[in-house]
Amino acid sequence: MDTDVVIVGAGPTGLVLAIDLARRGVRALLVEKAEVLFPGSRGKGLQPRSLEVLDDLGVLPAVLAAGAPYPLMRGWEGAEPQGEWDMMARSEPTEQVPYANVLLVPQFRTQELLYERLLELGGAVRFGTALTGVRQTTDAVEAELSTGETVRAAYLVACDGGRSTVRRALGIGMTGETVDPRPMLVADVRLSPGAAVDRGNWHLWATAPGGGVALCPLPGGGPGDELFQLVAGFEDESAAVDTSAEGVRALLAARTPLTAEDVAEVRWSSDFRARAAMADRFRDGRVFLAGDAAHVHSPAGGQGLNTGVQDAYNLGWKLGRVLRHGAPAALLDSYEAERQPVAADVLGLSTRIHRASAAGRTTQRGAEVQQLGLGYRDSPCSVETRPGLPEDALRAGDRAPDGPYGPSGEGRLFDLFRGPHLTLLAVGVPLPPVPASPSLRTAHLSAYEAYGTGLFLVRPDGYIGWAGTTPTGLTAHLATLGAAPAPDPIPARV
Repeated sequence: MDTDVVIVGAGPTGLVLAIDLARRGVRALLVEKAEVLFPGSRGKGLQPRSLEVLDDLGVLPAVLAAGAPYPLMRGWEGAEPQGEWDMMARSEPTEQVPYANVLLVPQFRTQELLYERLLELGGAVRFGTALTGVRQTTDAVEAELSTGETVRAAYLVACDGGRSTVRRALGIGMTGETVDPRPMLVADVRLSPGAAVDRGNWHLWATAPGGGVALCPLPGGGPGDELFQLVAGFEDESAAVDTSAEGVRALLAARTPLTAEDVAEVRWSSDFRARAAMADRFRDGRVFLAGDAAHVHSPAGGQGLNTGVQDAYNLGWKLGRVLRHGAPAALLDSYEAERQPVAADVLGLSTRIHRASAAGRTTQRGAEVQQLGLGYRDSPCSVETRPGLPEDALRAGDRAPDGPYGPSGEGRLFDLFRGPHLTLLAVGVPLPPVPASPSLRTAHLSAYEAYGTGLFLVRPDGYIGWAGTTPTGLTAHLATLGAAPAPDPIPARV
């Protein structure tokens, strides 16, 4: 075959998948029809669970340096500033949750950092290359490209957005609803020094004539750091949205104290109507849908980009186990089984937040948007063998918490989990012999309340795949993940 996996679309979802496959030694061709990375800030919030993913992928230090905490909201009535409030419920990091709050990073900067990480790992993006057709056989998928090439691969993953060419070519429908029929404008604007708004607040004109306006300061915008994301609503469903630089300047001048001259640059702009929809299926043979190709959200609540990142992170390790470790191809069936229910829940959450905001019921965004509580207890890949657990016990399918690790607690469990391997963690029970495998690590803790007592097999994506008090059934489960039995056990790590 020409490659192992073809990835269509170099947005956050496609880049995360390409990074994950690269570190697993899986050959991937990432094609992007645009000539450059997406230049705008459409998604600007990285939730705590996504920060954990970026930690594992080796890009978190750069992301933290590029980001900032969300600022307080400040309301305005015309040219008069009003009170402040916090849209984000904030909390302190804990042993179990080291990244406790959403991070403000414009999408263009997140993508730049992911792209740099992909290059470090030897990957690349074929810009200016569109998918024009897709065909499947029993043992391969053929991708026809705008360059005239036909690339043959074992699998193809569509990360090509809400208007996915791949999804349409496969005839997969999208089921959903219009969240709000009124149009919205989103743009990145650079304000001149001395403009009427400061960078210490997220500014909101909720009752502006024609529709509400919000200006959020964005970190990483370049010299002077004067970049803001503008979001503007329209009261009239039939309103024509002018996305030109002149139109954006005129809107700000009409609805806020800013003048047209205060807008030094309009870097990017777009219009949309909020919609919630999900693909009828996330897989067709050897083709998978991920990110906006599989589900589209209202931007309210900051779920879209983050859910796409989680899609890629879920699928990447499974493709790696099948293509490089001999796991049964049936492992890939769990992608749709795990991600489709999560996407449905997140769509519902985004829709509720959008409609509450549109009705003037702005509430704080807390644990429900952070994606830390999402899990896969009902997945065919989650095997819980301990009977009679209390309701609040950590179970197979749950996120594996962080915590201290090592003789004096100087290390972290996330340090142990980081990488493309499986991890068998014994807490308060002996560590049993396990099949020798270069992709399986073992570790022992005498006690850790967050886990309770037992054996926990942590998947490469940081979720518990198997749990028990004895190793009965563990070897059989490892075989389903491509960790086949071998003569010599891996020694325990202390």
